Amino acid sequence: MRKSWMMVAGLAALAEPAWGQVADPSPGVAELVVVGSRGAPRLATETAAPVDVLSGAEVAVRGHNDLTKVLEFLSPSFNYPRSSSGPSVAGARPATLRGLSPDQVLVLVNGKRRHASSIITFNNGAYRGAVPVDYNTLPVTAIGRVEILRDGAAAQYGSDAIAGVVNIVLRDDAEGGQASVQYGETERGDGQTIIVTGRQGFRLGDGGFLTVTAEVRDRGDTNAAEVDPRFGRITSTFGDPQTTDVDVTTNAELPLAGDARLYGFATYARRDSEMSPLFRAPTVAPAFYPNGFLPIVNLDLRDVGATVGAHGTLAGWTWDLSETYGHSKGDYRVSTSVNTSLGAASPTRFYGGGARYSQNLINLTFDRAFEVLSGAHFAAGLEHRREAYRLVSGDVASYTLAGAQGFPGFNPPTPVDVDRHAVSAFLDGELSLAEGLDLGLAGRYEDYSDFGDKASGKASVFWRPLALAALRATASTGIRAPSLQQQFFSTVTSQINAGQLQNVGTFAVNDPISIALGSSPLKPEVSTSYSGGVVVTPGHGLTFSLDLFQVDIDDRIALSENLQGAAVTAILRANGVTNAAAARFFTNAADTRTKGWEATLRWDGAVGPDARLALTFGYGAFDTDVRRQATNPVLPGSPLLGPGSIDLTTDGQPRSKALLNAELTWADWRFIGDLTRFGAYRTTSPLGGANQVIEGAASLDLSVAYRLRDRFTLQAGVLNATDAYPDRLVGEATGRPFSEFDPLGVNGREYYVRLTAEF
Repeated sequence: MRKSWMMVAGLAALAEPAWGQVADPSPGVAELVVVGSRGAPRLATETAAPVDVLSGAEVAVRGHNDLTKVLEFLSPSFNYPRSSSGPSVAGARPATLRGLSPDQVLVLVNGKRRHASSIITFNNGAYRGAVPVDYNTLPVTAIGRVEILRDGAAAQYGSDAIAGVVNIVLRDDAEGGQASVQYGETERGDGQTIIVTGRQGFRLGDGGFLTVTAEVRDRGDTNAAEVDPRFGRITSTFGDPQTTDVDVTTNAELPLAGDARLYGFATYARRDSEMSPLFRAPTVAPAFYPNGFLPIVNLDLRDVGATVGAHGTLAGWTWDLSETYGHSKGDYRVSTSVNTSLGAASPTRFYGGGARYSQNLINLTFDRAFEVLSGAHFAAGLEHRREAYRLVSGDVASYTLAGAQGFPGFNPPTPVDVDRHAVSAFLDGELSLAEGLDLGLAGRYEDYSDFGDKASGKASVFWRPLALAALRATASTGIRAPSLQQQFFSTVTSQINAGQLQNVGTFAVNDPISIALGSSPLKPEVSTSYSGGVVVTPGHGLTFSLDLFQVDIDDRIALSENLQGAAVTAILRANGVTNAAAARFFTNAADTRTKGWEATLRWDGAVGPDARLALTFGYGAFDTDVRRQATNPVLPGSPLLGPGSIDLTTDGQPRSKALLNAELTWADWRFIGDLTRFGAYRTTSPLGGANQVIEGAASLDLSVAYRLRDRFTLQAGVLNATDAYPDRLVGEATGRPFSEFDPLGVNGREYYVRLTAEF
């Protein structure tokens, strides 16, 4: 498979015309993809499941300051709910596919499983309790292309691929380089952003390469907070957190003896982010802060990933042996705070503890095309995966009794230092029975040391009865193993609960408190997916696809409702917990069904002797319903999921999304316009009652670039040109007028300018 990647990258580089050069308007090999099939690379219009293909140039030319934002405005199924004040998500911000959970998407880098973040999203929101992969540890300029497979693929790639797969392919330049500097800020004058990037390619041996990319992003916080009517002044910081990112990526390949090649890639990321939870009134700690105070939570996140492997051919078989390692380390520090239980002896700065997660994979695959059976291809593989998770307790003062305001420190009742391993084996076959008729069948067996074994399978068909039209369909089962974070995470945090700020305890599934409240060992999520669609390719650069899908998920894992009342208080006190008014734990809460449809229309062609226009229209509609809800066996009067939490699960993300992307290149000029419309969703009401419906909004991004003296490009743009904001929250009385989970964000109009040099 690695060999196929190299062929695709080389063909794509040859197929992509230089800026200002008009190419053949017929579909080009730049649309070739490898995700979704272990056979030969194929056009995106020839795949049995829908795949979005975004070139590295297409991604890098956008003005957004991280990869997740770029993908949100280029893929109709990709969603990025932006939290601003939650320490667990503002620093490691999750993204979703098809309206499902962030951890129901498998993320690959160069076809290898990317490790998850150590940071679990334990704050309220549509994706609370998820364990995401942090896309933004990768520099945008390091990316060769992004492939988004919108289909269940656990049988092909392993656990987690319920909603689909995102494969990020790194650049493989053997020469040349690029450097750029970008500056931007919002129309309010905040959110000042400086992004400095550099990339250089080097030749290694005869036909090898080394590509090194580095990026520094420094962004000031944005603040859409208004006057707090309780105090007659602005008391909050409400918007994107202040962050500084340093990212370094390398990608290399070196020829060995014969046709064998050694390859490897590595990533390093360091993020220092600063966010502010809710304002504390003057009555909370008058001796320290007579005018009230806004706690500041700092997340120091460090992330490393590395893969080393080799591939070649043996007796007609292509083999690939690799080892992949990933490690995520997050530490929390709290300032401008106080532990009210300690009185005058309380410090105002605390170490709140941290989380550590690591993953190690050893992977061996074989594949072969058979000439005897025209179009037949067979692949098989083995994988061993080890995961480890650890929680580091905070300072004693950070968790004693009430704990540090804004972020009580980690203090698990039982030390959390756990690991597990899993082994898996897969078979994957494809057969072309006739010209234009391809069948696929895949199966995978996985055995986890903590919950046992599971099998999954997938069948697919692609049929082109006419030269200009094809039909495609898939049926698959899949699993998502409960993460170590979901099984063992434990902390007490300040949460809005029933409209009031309270300390809420999250306890491990096997904690005596959780067991007394109705928890049981987590089971894996099991999915059944169906999809079917049509692809129309009339030629002249025009393509159209329409796909319908349905994803049933049994035993979906979620954080339980915040359980409280006399019985809960008694259980907490009996176990020595005096600093929490409510408790929750992870549970297999419900069976859900998500269904919808997605359509994409693309046209790319010449509109003049020196001009080319590319247009893409995409639309996705997503509808999730609860088919069965689990009951609490211990406290039947306390539902594991209440109406509000069910609302967030089924409707907490936009139920539709439409986008129109246009790019015009003319001589030395390039003009880009991106229009995105987000549909309605539900968000938590500030009044603590029924969740509010937010009707959604549209964003228009515009940019213009001019090429100077062949090597330099000057680009300027505006994001959210119409200065759109989400609907205002009804009854909000703290000066935070919008939902912090809105995909549009609360930054309003932003401007940026970028200078790029190629060498």
